[in-house]
Amino acid sequence: MILNPKFPLYLPGVKNAGNDNISIIGANLREDITTLGYFISANEGLELKIQNIYPTKEYASFGDILRKFIQDNQLENVKRLSLAVPGPVLNGKSNPIRLGWNLDIEELKRDFNFERADMLNDQEASAYGMGLLEDSDLDPIYTSGNLEKGNVAILAPGNGLGEAGYFFDGKYIRPFATEGGHSEFSPRTNVEVEFYQFLNNIYGIVSWENVLSKTGLFNIYRFLRDVKRHPEPEWLAERLSEGNFVQELYKAAVEDDVLICKIALDTFIEFLAREANNLTLKLKATGGLLISGDIPQEIRSYIDKDKFYEKFKISDKMEEMLRNIPIYLNKNENTALNGAALYTAYYQD
Repeated sequence: MILNPKFPLYLPGVKNAGNDNISIIGANLREDITTLGYFISANEGLELKIQNIYPTKEYASFGDILRKFIQDNQLENVKRLSLAVPGPVLNGKSNPIRLGWNLDIEELKRDFNFERADMLNDQEASAYGMGLLEDSDLDPIYTSGNLEKGNVAILAPGNGLGEAGYFFDGKYIRPFATEGGHSEFSPRTNVEVEFYQFLNNIYGIVSWENVLSKTGLFNIYRFLRDVKRHPEPEWLAERLSEGNFVQELYKAAVEDDVLICKIALDTFIEFLAREANNLTLKLKATGGLLISGDIPQEIRSYIDKDKFYEKFKISDKMEEMLRNIPIYLNKNENTALNGAALYTAYYQD
């Protein structure tokens, strides 16, 4: 994997030969699975040598998973470690709510004898990982050229709602994390007011993550079922409760033509366009919008690109700016893992 020139990342150590041929363990920590990779830095990029997946909830700590990965692959004298975590990172520490772990990067560095260790918010890590994407990894929703010069926004619905950006300094783009997914959701139509009230009774404060995530898609579905009284076939209820909810809902919409599932996906995609609009305006992301995350990747073929673009550019006064912003959907599932390793390989000299 080599750096894509369309992503001029600020990586000051990339030209330093001392950062070549360095062994790195990268990790992407998630509520359901934790993915670890063994990388070697080379030629201003990375070579992935080994990748393993572990069920997160079967381990008491990340240290237990890391120890098993090292033992499973008989790794010795690995120089660097980098983690992508689903939550804020403050002073090298993070306590992601969905994981239930207390993470301290200095403790891991000391306990496993790494010469360097880093921890990033998973969306910041994904932003670095975008720098390793090939053109074939990007599905254009609107436009087919390069990213423009300017700030770039990243929106990633999955287990939670990840939001991040790149600041364009005139030469390089510099990734940064946000916790924008926890900003408050606001309804626009009468039906959305009903939906808001439904969620308010459950959560109190209704965030965009309650709408644009795996739980959010379920919230949309059960609102349609329980409040708007759209019929749910008995066979579907069983499939949704026993299988992968997003996968089964998508299949029921596309293969079985189940109306409630189609409306749920249409509603989710409209909300995705709305929050993409919000994030793009807040970051003044004239350079582009990148949509990532498990759910858009899962339902990619269902997304009507023209409709998404039309919903995205609706604004009180900023439609002229929004209509010219390139939008891409990222198809690569390993951007956070790769980005964490890329950061620890080259961010500093």
